[in-house]
Amino acid sequence: MTACAIESPSTGAEHEAPTTRYAITADGAYAARLALDGESWFPERWTLDGPEPYAVPLPGGQPEEPGTEVHPMGDGRVLIHRLVERRHAFSLLYPTGPGTGELQVGAIECESDTYVTLLPPAPGGERAYALAVCETSTAVWLVAGGAAGPERVAGMPGRCSGGVWLDPAGRMLALDRELGGRTKTVVVDLGRDGEVSPLLQITPGSDDRLLLADPDSGLVVISSDAASPGQERLGWGVLGGTLPVRFPGALRLPDCVVTPFAIQPGQVLTPENCAVALRVDGPLGTWVGTWRPAERRVRHLPAPEGWLAGSGLWTAEGVLRLPYATAQTPCGVAELNPPGAEPEPATAGEPAEESAEAPDLEESRTPRPVPLREAPLGKVAAG
Repeated sequence: MTACAIESPSTGAEHEAPTTRYAITADGAYAARLALDGESWFPERWTLDGPEPYAVPLPGGQPEEPGTEVHPMGDGRVLIHRLVERRHAFSLLYPTGPGTGELQVGAIECESDTYVTLLPPAPGGERAYALAVCETSTAVWLVAGGAAGPERVAGMPGRCSGGVWLDPAGRMLALDRELGGRTKTVVVDLGRDGEVSPLLQITPGSDDRLLLADPDSGLVVISSDAASPGQERLGWGVLGGTLPVRFPGALRLPDCVVTPFAIQPGQVLTPENCAVALRVDGPLGTWVGTWRPAERRVRHLPAPEGWLAGSGLWTAEGVLRLPYATAQTPCGVAELNPPGAEPEPATAGEPAEESAEAPDLEESRTPRPVPLREAPLGKVAAG
């Protein structure tokens, strides 16, 4: 049985862009993607909050490079990130009748060994952020929505990746930081001059990453090798909770790569009933899985034709909305209605949950380190 991975494998498609090709605003109103027309890439905005989804192409004066990133803003504009030699240039695109308007918002100049990538859309949709990662340190940049062009708002030693927003205000940002040979999740408080605090540390020797978080219920989905050293597995916990992170056996699918991509919001007091959407890549292709912590199984559903794989969001009512594009429907959203939570007792032979506590911690009888620390989230409540 293979371990669940946290990233999707490359499809090997000749024209696939390696970076952000589709992103949805936190409220689900807009999306942006880098679309392909023959041999040419161009930005496209999707409007998702009306009776029917529709797309507006936003081509520039020339085709985009396949590595160009796009990012939807809350007002319907699309932020685009282009690399021009060593300059990372950012512009806001918007439709102007038959053409495309472009407002340049500035650029970041970096050394050749620095990697710059946009972070997921922040709650509120007014600001956009990027990570600039070099060999020994990482900086967080506010690249749209600031007072005057890109602004460096935080910095820390280590190489960071990921990016998960922990609160509805878009203030607390979780990043997975590689430092000293181990990866742990830290939280950056953008309301306190980029103050950095530890957030997720299951055991001192484990690699722990935060994949998803729901601010309503506090449910988080993580990847860690704490339960199986040398083998990353998917687990879940609750922000501010004192119970150890658990690693359900149901999420270990043979010969498959499992990538969580959305958590059902609105389940304030019942995180164990939140539905989690999974992209599953296996020998037979790519499909959709849904799972809840209260259940002991993954429900498998066929993906819609043309699904922009790994993209989608839940409604509070439990409807999973998946964007897709085909020749017949260039802008579509499929709605899946998986069954609600049905807690089941464990049966003989069924994979059980494992906690994150390693044997050496249990034998030492020392206090278990809180896997999801409460201190950083206390600042949200106070602020």
